[in-house]
Amino acid sequence: MSTSNTDNLLVELFVEELPPKALKKLGEAFAQALAQSLKSDGLCDRAAAVTAFASPRRLAVHVTAVLPRAADKPVSQKLMPAAVGLDADGNATPALLKKLSALGADAEVVPQLRRESDGKADILFLDSIAKGLTLTLGLQRALYVSLESLPIPKVMSYQLTDGWTSVNFVRPAHGLVALHGSEVVPVSILGLQAGNSTRGHRFEASVDPVVLTSADSYAQQLETEGAVIAGFAARRAEIARQLAVAAEKAGAQPIEDEALLDEVTGLVERPNVLVGQFEEAFLDVPQECLILTMKANQKYFPLLDKSGKLTNKFLIVSNIRPADPSDVIGGNERVVRPRLADAKFFFDQDRKKSLADRIPGLAKVVYHNKLGTQGERTQRVAEISSTIGVQLGGETLSQKADQAALLAKADLLTDMVGEFPELQGIMGRYYALHDGLPVEIADAIEDHYKPRFAGDSLPRNRVGLIVALADKLETLVGMFGIGLVPTGDKDPFALRRHALGVIRMLSLDELDQPLDRLLAIAATAFDRIDGFIESEKALADFIYERLAGSLKEQGYSAQEVDAVVSLRPQRLGDIPKRLAAVRAFAALPEAASLAAANKRVGNILKKVGAGETASVDVSLLKEAAELALNTALAKVKPTADAAFAAGDYSASLLALATLREPVDQFFNDVMVNSEDAALRANRLGLLAELHLAMNRVADLSKLSV
Repeated sequence: MSTSNTDNLLVELFVEELPPKALKKLGEAFAQALAQSLKSDGLCDRAAAVTAFASPRRLAVHVTAVLPRAADKPVSQKLMPAAVGLDADGNATPALLKKLSALGADAEVVPQLRRESDGKADILFLDSIAKGLTLTLGLQRALYVSLESLPIPKVMSYQLTDGWTSVNFVRPAHGLVALHGSEVVPVSILGLQAGNSTRGHRFEASVDPVVLTSADSYAQQLETEGAVIAGFAARRAEIARQLAVAAEKAGAQPIEDEALLDEVTGLVERPNVLVGQFEEAFLDVPQECLILTMKANQKYFPLLDKSGKLTNKFLIVSNIRPADPSDVIGGNERVVRPRLADAKFFFDQDRKKSLADRIPGLAKVVYHNKLGTQGERTQRVAEISSTIGVQLGGETLSQKADQAALLAKADLLTDMVGEFPELQGIMGRYYALHDGLPVEIADAIEDHYKPRFAGDSLPRNRVGLIVALADKLETLVGMFGIGLVPTGDKDPFALRRHALGVIRMLSLDELDQPLDRLLAIAATAFDRIDGFIESEKALADFIYERLAGSLKEQGYSAQEVDAVVSLRPQRLGDIPKRLAAVRAFAALPEAASLAAANKRVGNILKKVGAGETASVDVSLLKEAAELALNTALAKVKPTADAAFAAGDYSASLLALATLREPVDQFFNDVMVNSEDAALRANRLGLLAELHLAMNRVADLSKLSV
């Protein structure tokens, strides 16, 4: 594409305050969709630089090297077979004239029509030059496309100034800028005509309106004349810088919260970070409560001391920069006190009733119409926890797990968790300690929700691990049992996340339990529910699918993962060792040949049916190669089995590597499908024994290319 006469383009849509949590995504989507439309129409190069701007009251995009008109393009239009379009004398038929007329041409172009054979007949084509799209038309189209594709959380309908026309958009729009260089592009959208002026900060702009001199002066003019940092990333970086400076001056550190930083960036146009404080008496309330109320309700950044403990200071991101900020600080301090007072009130009131006394109230809270109340669910989790506890540590551990499980959901009925659901478990721990319960039980109450997301910490003690495992197993077995299996992207009960949590916990030495046994234990807790479906196999498949995906994300190859996971190892803690063994085995020179032979053996055994047993009658071994394989297998198998039993999977596979030569020789010299039924059965038995020996650690056939 020629770049002669190109200039940079700036488009801005000026609106009322946009949803702050969606602003970043809206800005990026608006810019990319508009630029992509221009590129598709040939109005700018595919490599053109695209810069998105997004502030609370504007969405804008700057695109480099945009043409005033796209280049002309040759167009070839298929008409019809020449035999249909032309008569015997070569004149146009009525059918051809009608087709040409529909395309805006007439009989004069007939001599210029091109003929081309499609292998069966000559076809007539009309070749012409299509005029390139003008920037005005292309930008008009791009505006429609970009607004249609915006990920708008909720559309508003509002009337235009004529009092009759209604339009739909995320917020009422009041201005449109479209500058190609310094020239206005005459486009319109949402009842607005494009111009070259925009509005700056509501209170601190030095001029109003801000008249833009060119597309390239947009960000600079908005900052100097409009008191607005238009770029989302630039504004975010400025807020982060000011937060760090203010925190250092206060001798503290701001709490790290990327989502809050994004949200505040979507709330202010000219950030100004100030320090506020509250009475130290509020610090008697658990800091999680104070931090959450300050972040969620007021969008403040709480300040922590060097040890991570909450201080009585916080950072305010203001949208104005007065010479004397005391009124702004004082106003925010007055606003935050009632919120903190509410948190203190909830905390004081909740402690008047023990967690144990709240348990009966769970019977009044519906969990699921097919699975009963939270009270019934709590009993199931306690039953599962108790059984697992017995297996892992006897009666003492079982009783602790049962107690923690029964109390784990009780804080759902507290005022604090009612106000801040994010604190469930956290408040349960505080209230358990207040009730005089052991730290081990209190920690388990908080930790039973863990891991809540990828990378989250695991429960800090064995009781917590048991209750967390039981809680997730109860959810998985329960939802699968009533047919609520995740489909596609839909997973309303977060079953994929629960499955990954189970996988992480069962990979620990402290929870070395077979998966099938755990699923059976959990299923037993649902025996009293009518219409419950037995779904352990489907759920096991679901868990192993999540496991395979997780292992691939950790860097294991698809072949390695398939070789191990296809065997459905019941003790998930063994899987990393199995994978390491498979990787070491695959590096051996004998690996490829043995993997191929293993695959061949598996295919042979499949054809003869599942009834083939791994037994060999030595007296029926006639060929030297089958005798040699039987001797080698008898020698290697005890070593491989002993290593397997000891958990040394690498040694087990390494021992099998010596079978390469006798296996290769067997397939070269021995006819497995002998006409003699006894010989055939004996040879199949030898192969079945070989297959069992080779596939204890992993299905080695999966390594065959």
